[in-house]
Amino acid sequence: MLAFSKQEVPPALKSHLNAQFSFIAELSKKMFDGVQRVGQLNVQVAQTIMEEAINSAHQLIESNTPTEYMSIAAAQVQPVAEKVRAYQQHLSNISAGVQAELSKTAEQHVPETSRTAAAVAEEVARRGAEETDKVTQRQKAAFEKLTKPINDQAPQQNGSSQQQPPQGASAPKQPGKTL
Repeated sequence: MLAFSKQEVPPALKSHLNAQFSFIAELSKKMFDGVQRVGQLNVQVAQTIMEEAINSAHQLIESNTPTEYMSIAAAQVQPVAEKVRAYQQHLSNISAGVQAELSKTAEQHVPETSRTAAAVAEEVARRGAEETDKVTQRQKAAFEKLTKPINDQAPQQNGSSQQQPPQGASAPKQPGKTL
């Protein structure tokens, strides 16, 4: 990218940066919302597990016979498996919801971001062409400045040598005339 001075940031670049920031900020917000929902689910599951573990422990402590103890323990297996399945389903739902929100956000922001990126590319190309023209003009001016003394001396030397032939040299012969 071309270097821009701090005072001269092109509007196209500002617009693109704002579009990028908005896009990233909204994506981040959606991601954090999803993480927050997973965190809430985990807290809820932890509370439920803790309450059920305490209740199960009380029932086991109050049991009088090994058969009663085994039946209480066996009765806990099925509900735990169902809760694990429900937890996995909640996680899948949260994940799918976050993915849908991210896709929707991308659909909303990508066209604007693409448009501003194209505007920045056009601005960079335009400025690049302008700078190239300026450099070319400076190089031509420098070349002319360097070659001007040489070009000014060349006609004077050529003109003086044609006016006076060197000594001992004969005049050029013209066709059709004999001496």
